[in-house]
Amino acid sequence: MQNEPIMIIGKLPKLPAKFAVLLMPLFLSGLMSGTISMINLWKNIGWFEGFFTKWVDIWLFSWMIAFPTVLVFLPLVRRLTGLLVDLNPPHPPK
Repeated sequence: MQNEPIMIIGKLPKLPAKFAVLLMPLFLSGLMSGTISMINLWKNIGWFEGFFTKWVDIWLFSWMIAFPTVLVFLPLVRRLTGLLVDLNPPHPPK
């Protein structure tokens, strides 16, 4: 019996695990840049007509900067985390 690929939606199969290395920073940088750009726009200018249109424009520009920045700094952050956190799983008691 053949293993059927797991589908996301309809006939769109899930991506292989190797894509998680790019997708996680993509989603994280998008959510963070979107949140921060919206809060900064609201704090500095306030609500106005066309706020969301302006915010999307600012967000996309911010995301264009944020995603490559995350990719550049991620190895450094992993090393710093490894210095502070024991990343080896504990051994089960015998």
